[in-house]
Amino acid sequence: MNKHVFTSPSPGHYQASSWERPLQAPEVSANKSEADIAKWGELVDRVIAVARQYRWSKAEVTRRAGMKDATFHQWFSGRYEGRLDNHNAIIEQWLDALEAAASVAAIIPQSPAFMPLRASTEVVETLAWAQICPDLVMITLGAGMGKTAACEYFANTRPHVYHATVSESTKTVHGMLTELAEQLGVQENNPARLARAIGGKVKRTGEGTLLIVDEGQHLNDEALNQLRHFVDVYKCGVAVVGNSEVYSRFTRGRQGPSYAQLKSRIGKRLQRVQPYPEDLETYIAAWEVSEPSCVKFLMGIGMKGGAFRQIEKTVRMARMVATGEGAEVSLKYLQAAWKNRDVEDMA
Repeated sequence: MNKHVFTSPSPGHYQASSWERPLQAPEVSANKSEADIAKWGELVDRVIAVARQYRWSKAEVTRRAGMKDATFHQWFSGRYEGRLDNHNAIIEQWLDALEAAASVAAIIPQSPAFMPLRASTEVVETLAWAQICPDLVMITLGAGMGKTAACEYFANTRPHVYHATVSESTKTVHGMLTELAEQLGVQENNPARLARAIGGKVKRTGEGTLLIVDEGQHLNDEALNQLRHFVDVYKCGVAVVGNSEVYSRFTRGRQGPSYAQLKSRIGKRLQRVQPYPEDLETYIAAWEVSEPSCVKFLMGIGMKGGAFRQIEKTVRMARMVATGEGAEVSLKYLQAAWKNRDVEDMA
């Protein structure tokens, strides 16, 4: 029987012992043709190249390829005794999909990094106030105006800041505390002691601690009151961030001790419904769009619900189409992208 022997050196140095190229290929047999073995050799080279490029272990490659661990190891080593073509097809399909995804990702424009816009600077200043004082603050900006990005920037650049996001499923006191415990690395199995354990972690020690609770409009009244409790008892800053519903519950004539306590504890409130025009101009320029008609069109989109997010999604789609046609982004591509997205009645 014929044997294929490969003698080319193994490229690269990452986990060389794990990704050495098999020197001996499978033998030709009733379920392994010459073509199957040649394809196996080609695919082994591609797998090694990909694994070293992304620094993946064999376990990770096996997981991503969707193959059983033992089967992959036998296939890769050339010792698989079953049909080779079926497993060649699985590996080839995975590699082709990986390359296709990488090609698409290469032409998708990336969002600009965090920028100190007027509104985001106001968010950062409000968060700093809450941490230093400490105090309870509420930040309510319209959708897509960058409040979460500003909170993430603040949490990533300041010590003792914890950023948690709540949802409808975590709107209760216990749900919120569970999210906070995850962010703070607090482990407490007794629900009755969870608030105290979190309080002990955030207790002000002189440097100031800040809890940022994002999507705060989901929180029920009891959860909001628990946050007020953290400020009062443990002297940490708390920022409740979300849409206008976060604060509007206090302006509907609702009365009671808990509302009075909460309202009087709010040290600062930042509210903005629409983005500043200069922020939109700066954001559009960051996408390298400068032609006046294009800027005007995107300014109009940015004033709709979704603000910066609407601009981002429209420019991304327009740029992908324009790049595919070998052209620069122009008004016709932006208009076509906006029409294609079909969100006019949602904005």
